[in-house]
Order: sequence, then C-alpha cells, then structure tokens
Amino acid sequence: MSTPQRSGPIATGVTDSALAGLRRWNIGLTVLHAAQAVAILLLGNGFAITVNSSFPTGPPGAAQPPPSSLVDVSIGAAIAVFLFLAAADHLLTATVARGIYESDLRRGINRFRWIEYSISATIMIVLIGFYFGLTDIGTVIVVCGANIAMILFGWLQERMNPPGRADTTMLPFWFGCVAGAAPWVAIVVNFVGAGDRVPGFVIGIFVSLLVFFSTFAINQWLQYREIGPWRSYAFGEKSYLVLSLVAKSLLAWQIFGGSLAV
Repeated sequence: MSTPQRSGPIATGVTDSALAGLRRWNIGLTVLHAAQAVAILLLGNGFAITVNSSFPTGPPGAAQPPPSSLVDVSIGAAIAVFLFLAAADHLLTATVARGIYESDLRRGINRFRWIEYSISATIMIVLIGFYFGLTDIGTVIVVCGANIAMILFGWLQERMNPPGRADTTMLPFWFGCVAGAAPWVAIVVNFVGAGDRVPGFVIGIFVSLLVFFSTFAINQWLQYREIGPWRSYAFGEKSYLVLSLVAKSLLAWQIFGGSLAV
C-alpha cells in the first residue's frame, strides 16, 4: 500500500499516477528478470572460469610462482544471481517495501536501486573482466571495490541533492565516474594486449556493456541538469528500470550464446 505524501518539497514528477505506473513496471520487471534467470540455469551448460592466486614467496622483486587455481566460478550461476537480485529488488519495491520505495522517490532517492546495483552490477563487471583475463583474485577484489565505490557515489549524489535545494552539486557524480572507469581501463589494457585473439562475442560484450554502463551515468547527469523529460525524477527512475533490464539481458544472453549454449 502506498504511503501518504511526506511534508516538504517533493521531487518533480513523482505524482500518484507516476508511482502507480512505476509499480506496474516493477511487477513486470520482476517476472522478466526471474524468467531469464531460470532459463539460463535450465538451458546453460556447466561452463566455469577459474579465479587464480599468485601469492609472494620471497622478498619484493623476487620471481613470482605460477598462478594456482583458487576457485571455479560457474558462469551460468553468476548470471542467474544478478538476474535474481534484480527480480528481488523489483518485487520488494512493488510489494512489501512499496511504502519505503515511494516515500524515497518523493525525496528524490531510491536506496533499493543502489543496494541492488552495488551487488548485481559488480557481478556483471567481474564477469566482463573474466572474459578479458582479469581472473587474479587481487584484481577481482580491486574491480569489486572500484565498482561498489561508483555505485555508492551515485547514492551519495542523490542524498546530497534533495528536492527544493538551492543549488546542485555534481561532485559525487564525478567521483563515481572516476571510480567506475577503473575496471574498464583494466579491461581495455587486456583487450589491446590480446590483439586479434579476442573472440567476436567477447568484443560484442565489451562494446554493448560499455555503452550501457555509460548510459547509467548519462541518465543521472541528465537528471541533475534537469534536461528535457529528465526534469521529472519519475522519468529518470523509469529510465533506470529500462537500462537495467536491457544491460542485464544483453550480458546474460551474449554470454549464454558464446559460452553456455549446450
């Protein structure tokens, strides 16, 4: 059940009809994400990528031992996890957490989005990194940290720019862009180093997901510059919903076609 409107300034465009429309979107996206997760699990093979470790065995500068296998990551299961996380987010915001969700939207914020993205988008960038050889445990941890920092800066951008503000700061946004670029720089280094040995479907993953990861930042920039329909916070929220569905679906099915199809 929707909560009463809070006192004080309300985010532009967050009307009762807009909230009702977003609830319908969240219900639909629950089904779409969950259905894709189940399909990946049922149709995919057991392909896994090994995360390696190479721990020092001598003083600084000493020759490093060959990397050893640390853990095999099931790619199908990892895809299903980020799809199920998205489904859970949309289900919560459409049902038991609807009141909190809608109250937050009126304040120009969506905590559920940032919590979900901090996990699901991090799994996604780690998987992309895997396909470009970023499989050392230390590298994986750093990629996770940089991506989570990017997401948290996005959350901070909303917290620091409530409705009715006298001016807008974009500082958290730009800090997040710097943090979020780091994993992609590492991916590009390996991409260039591999030359023409990168499979076509992996190049497709790189191009499409780089574009869609960037559009999330563009969406937030347009929101806080209040350009065109992005003056409405509800429009920006719906844009996040669409971008999230498309990005997750693209990654899931490109990996499926290249690695998981039986």
